[in-house]
Amino acid sequence: MPHLSDAFTLKPIGYIRSALEDLTQAPRQGIEGAPDAWIDLDPQYIEGLKGLASGDEVIVLAWFHLADRGKLAVHPRGERDRPLTGVFATRAPHRPNPIGLHRVTVREIDGSRLRVGPIEAVDGTPIVDLKIALETDS
Repeated sequence: MPHLSDAFTLKPIGYIRSALEDLTQAPRQGIEGAPDAWIDLDPQYIEGLKGLASGDEVIVLAWFHLADRGKLAVHPRGERDRPLTGVFATRAPHRPNPIGLHRVTVREIDGSRLRVGPIEAVDGTPIVDLKIALETDS
């Protein structure tokens, strides 16, 4: 069984290129007015794009490099009138391992670049992985 002192390394596969330059510009969720953005994939991962096409929905896993990793409780959506809630019961970006989860549509693929959206990640956000989104039955 792993110990708390065990560590592992995540290596970015690319970075977000967005008009959102800082956290104050980013909406809370992509569907709340976020723009499309480009993912500049490291060229060594281009083979991983085989089978992906414009119109596909993917899950983008991002590393929120600007997050406060020491926060364990937040006011949901930053609304001070709401009670403090543990980060594991929220979608807050500030958390011990600040992994962002974004369901987006692939708009365009240009070599090792993908235009996706909407996505609320700021310019320079490292991308950890991309996964095709699965349809769910209601």
